[in-house]
Amino acid sequence: MANKKILLVEDDPNFGTVLKDYLAMNDYDVEHTKDGLEGLIAFKNDDFDICILDVMMPDMDGWEVFKRMRDDDEMKVIPVIVVTAKAQSIDKVLGLHIAKVDDYVTKPFGPSELANSVKRVLQKRVVV
Repeated sequence: MANKKILLVEDDPNFGTVLKDYLAMNDYDVEHTKDGLEGLIAFKNDDFDICILDVMMPDMDGWEVFKRMRDDDEMKVIPVIVVTAKAQSIDKVLGLHIAKVDDYVTKPFGPSELANSVKRVLQKRVVV
């Protein structure tokens, strides 16, 4: 079975590299883009199994990227894990229950926590 492909949209290059390397060590193929517009372009040019999306980014924030994904017939089926420094419970409720993201991980977190989230979301997609 081929490795699952992840699009990581994260504006912090150091943090993005750490996450990409860790996920690659866990047998995922990861493409890292540095902003929302690059992420949307990557979606148009390749097929991904899941998206890890930072919320707080300059120019186009993660919620705008998520909205555009859900408005697009090809991208709306891709599961999305949102990562953010916003740890307020209301933000999590808005993300999971209003926006309907597949998971919501708050910073700071370890790479293994994110890898576990990816695994859960992908397994849930297979079962459903």
